Amino acid sequence: MPEATTSDRMEKIVSLCKRRGFIFQSSEIYGGINGFWDYGPLGAELKRNVKALWWRDMVHMRDDVVGLEATIIMHPQIWKASGHVDTFADMMRECPLTKKRVRTDQVEPLSGTAFSYVGSISKQSFDTGGLLWTKLLENESEDVRRSSLLELAAQILNPKKPLNEEEQKSTAEQKVAEIKGIQLNPLQALSLLQVIQILRAGSSSDPFTILIPAGKPPESARKAALEFYQQRGIAEPIVFGEQFNKLENSTDFHPESRVRLSEARPFNLMFKTYVGASEPAEVAYLRPETAQAIFAQFKNVLETSRHKVPFGIAQMGKAFRNEVTPRNFTFRSREFEQMELEYFIKPDEAVEAIAGRVTAAAELVTRHSSLVTSSWGWEAWHKYWVEERIRFYESIGLPRTTLEEYWQKPEELAHYARATVDLLFKFPFGTQELEGIAARSDFDLSQHERFSGKPMGVFDEELRAAWGTLDETKKKELWQRYYDARLNYLTKTGVEQAKAEKEAKEDADGLARGQYIPHVIEPSAGVDRLILALICHAYSEDQAPDEKGKMEARVVMRFHPRVAPIKVAVFPLLKNKPDLVKKAQEVRDLLRPHMTVFYDDTGAIGRRYRRQDEAGTPFGITIDFDTLGEKPELKETVTLRDRDTMQQVRVQIGELLPLLLEKVR
Repeated sequence: MPEATTSDRMEKIVSLCKRRGFIFQSSEIYGGINGFWDYGPLGAELKRNVKALWWRDMVHMRDDVVGLEATIIMHPQIWKASGHVDTFADMMRECPLTKKRVRTDQVEPLSGTAFSYVGSISKQSFDTGGLLWTKLLENESEDVRRSSLLELAAQILNPKKPLNEEEQKSTAEQKVAEIKGIQLNPLQALSLLQVIQILRAGSSSDPFTILIPAGKPPESARKAALEFYQQRGIAEPIVFGEQFNKLENSTDFHPESRVRLSEARPFNLMFKTYVGASEPAEVAYLRPETAQAIFAQFKNVLETSRHKVPFGIAQMGKAFRNEVTPRNFTFRSREFEQMELEYFIKPDEAVEAIAGRVTAAAELVTRHSSLVTSSWGWEAWHKYWVEERIRFYESIGLPRTTLEEYWQKPEELAHYARATVDLLFKFPFGTQELEGIAARSDFDLSQHERFSGKPMGVFDEELRAAWGTLDETKKKELWQRYYDARLNYLTKTGVEQAKAEKEAKEDADGLARGQYIPHVIEPSAGVDRLILALICHAYSEDQAPDEKGKMEARVVMRFHPRVAPIKVAVFPLLKNKPDLVKKAQEVRDLLRPHMTVFYDDTGAIGRRYRRQDEAGTPFGITIDFDTLGEKPELKETVTLRDRDTMQQVRVQIGELLPLLLEKVR
């Protein structure tokens, strides 16, 4: 089978997600809302499995990590301290015609051409020419306004129930204002121009302007439109004809001028809300990340969990970012889930005072925590967590070959970061970030200490005892390094020089008393991006025999059994044979307490296999007449089918549970 192009592959994946119940457009019956997605039955199970495995790997299987579940809405000062209120923004520009906002890094200042249309178009001329809307599939992901217009266009150009003249005029009055100010590609613009003229019965008394983005001139309208629709799961939207060529070059439809967007300005990505019934109500925000709650609760967790540094706090949960341009299916959404760990470590000065040296990252030969030593500084811990995260992805079915490590250049780092590694996954639409592992120094705890007035430092008896054994030269060296680091932080955050020097000296003097503010390594992953990566990697097409042995195309989701939404499907060979059904239900009930089981008795057995292949179910169990003893030697055995190889073996019912548990855990 020829390999699909990346755009074709992504289109097929999006279609399968809707068809099989992995992912739906949020609020779809109302036209959808851009940047929001719902997980269907299979998607919900897949997501729960991934989160459970992350929690098990990160918390349950470690002695040095505990969990937290914090609220979505927190005190607004938290976001002031973290910098989100002042700096958490994308630079954007605005079109003066459409008022549409776009990210500055995605467009040029001269972003498009304004086209005017003043002529009239009749329905007959377009039908004759062959420019027809033929089909809109269910995966349209634009906003409600655009969706309603596209549906209107489909209704007018290929109506199930033609509108009478009165209905045309009424619809025109409702829709003309909506059509104005929408940014469209050339083919959309032409199609909606046609709709308007049909609604107005050929009237040309109200000329208007539509913006067509740069890089998509009318002569490339077909290609532009097809790319646009393929990305959104719409197949075969247009039938082209000579009339389109004539209109495309019509003098009635012509460029007026290039449109210059507004100057770039920041657009804060946080969703704002209000708390309380007082007037004015207190402003609050939906959290844009889960990490800040961990920093705010650091001292409470430290004291109640009885842990000592180094240790970590893990959290999963919803986050919200008002993205200017959500895109690439669920990859960049406005509501999403994160899996974040904040792993708190000693500053290198404390490590060197205690261990006599700081282990260089190049010295690490293993990633296993059993070999962690007290001499590990931030570089060693950072490298360790990069390897740990890659190991986790390998354990759930993303081979190392599908991932790339991108070490951010010094000029790309956040001002507080010492190093950041982005783990990238090769999506069909490009290689994009899956997780970031950042060495964030002591910035976060220091910020919350400064803004809240509450101490965020820790007391380390081991450091206090070790400091007393150091010679004066080493004390001065470590003191100076810590002082310089604290002074650098304070001056960068705007503290006046004299005050910054005084506070930095107090912090450095604290080393002798065993006091310091912990540094942190932060592995931060997006659940939704990971789910999309697993779906993209699992999607596969091959050939399989049908009921008559003829080869046919098969779509199969090759999920790792650990994350597969359904672990095993149970099939009675025939649903009208009570003994087969009873035995199949017994097998289902045997397995159900231990794993997700799907029972299916509808249709030919081959069709049932295909449905489960598309759902990604790794194993299928068929109960046939041999199970009932038609062949005495096979009584109480079932056929166990492997999804990937399609091989089938006979297995004793009593051996099923331990056999399957070994494979799916």
